[in-house]
Amino acid sequence: MLKEYRTIKEVVGPLILVENVSGVTYDELVEIEQATGEKRRGKVLEVNGDRALVQLFESSNGLKIDDAKVRFLGRGIELSLSMDMLGRVFDGMGQPRDGGAEIIPEMRRNINGEPLNPAARDYPSEFIQTGVSAIDGLNTLVRGQKLPVFSGSGLPHAQLATQIARQAKVLGKDEKFAVVFAAIGITFEEADFFITDFRRTGAIERAVLFMNLADDPAIERIATPRMALTAAEYLAYEKDMHVLVILTDLTNYAEALREVSAARKEIPGRRGYPGYLYTDLASLYERAGRIRGKKGSITQLPILTMPEDDITHPIPDLTGYITEGQIILSRELHRKGIQPPINVLPSLSRLKDKGIGEGKTREDHAPTMNQLFAAYSRGKDAKELAIILGDAALSDVDKMFAAFSDAFEEQYVSQGYHNDRSIEETLNLGWDLLKMLPRNELKRIRDEMVDKYLPEEED
Repeated sequence: MLKEYRTIKEVVGPLILVENVSGVTYDELVEIEQATGEKRRGKVLEVNGDRALVQLFESSNGLKIDDAKVRFLGRGIELSLSMDMLGRVFDGMGQPRDGGAEIIPEMRRNINGEPLNPAARDYPSEFIQTGVSAIDGLNTLVRGQKLPVFSGSGLPHAQLATQIARQAKVLGKDEKFAVVFAAIGITFEEADFFITDFRRTGAIERAVLFMNLADDPAIERIATPRMALTAAEYLAYEKDMHVLVILTDLTNYAEALREVSAARKEIPGRRGYPGYLYTDLASLYERAGRIRGKKGSITQLPILTMPEDDITHPIPDLTGYITEGQIILSRELHRKGIQPPINVLPSLSRLKDKGIGEGKTREDHAPTMNQLFAAYSRGKDAKELAIILGDAALSDVDKMFAAFSDAFEEQYVSQGYHNDRSIEETLNLGWDLLKMLPRNELKRIRDEMVDKYLPEEED
């Protein structure tokens, strides 16, 4: 039988201090019952001797500490898991928000996950097709990778997220694929956009959605990505599925972490964020990967908005240290009408070389990728030179590269949010653009490959 305490000493905002407790552990689930029978839930944030600091999942308004009973439930926050989760929408605490029935669990798991032996990890090496050329062709996503999207306020990361969730697939026979989508601290309009898009396109049939709204408690915001990752681990490692986890927006998660840290009167680190922000983010990102002996995999695509478009801000800065690259959205390209506005030059997928080539995508993938990068970069430089010195300062070849860079943005990068390109279409489009350049400028592709894919036209 659970022991009850009537020793609430203090209530400050969502925090409750309970005294004279024993056997209480960090992250333990707590139930507070009023004399009226009303129950509220929280979790243990800190234990110091016989005192426990509890964070409520909801407001403490109207809580009467004189007659409230506190029960420590002896377990952490758990998620009910079943294949029936596919096609469903849950709130940030794993409760159905689509009007459907409660999940009858096949198992229950603590949302903090189990420690993973690093030696059991398998190296990511297989291609995931997102249908987005700027990602598939130039910054390839590999199964088991964690590849964040760095965006900015007002940029269309929501449209890109839903496009990838709709289109992403593992190439191969009989591969079971699922998407776990967690929206963290979003508005009601954004939540409605995500849910409507998933249902309209049928993508919800293979997806599990967790929706945490901006007016939900901060502690729920902290739990939401862990709920999503727990569902992903179940689908990947128990049901042998390849799971793509999309988390948006991690900035709202970090803000909630800062809010809870400030309420606990912790010493702040950079920009007021807690000193443990790095390890906390790592506890999320490192739950991606492949495990030897398991057929399934977890690939992460976290999305975060950079405050003031500052890539040196603590959230994108620390994320860059933990993850394997980044996809960067550009405000300049967005103003030009490029959709999606992916800035391919500073974007990077550190594992792309492992997921491309013959047998995975196509033999010409790596050389054409390198040539497109080089040509686009040279074209951008030529355009900047023309702004300063005028077009007359450019050679004929420079003018070709400048024209190439414009065509590259308008045809290759910009494809809209409902155009699902196969990897073959993306590679062929790259060759079509390279026709704009003299053959002797294609210095990053072997001659025999140029002859194969760009045969010289006979007079």
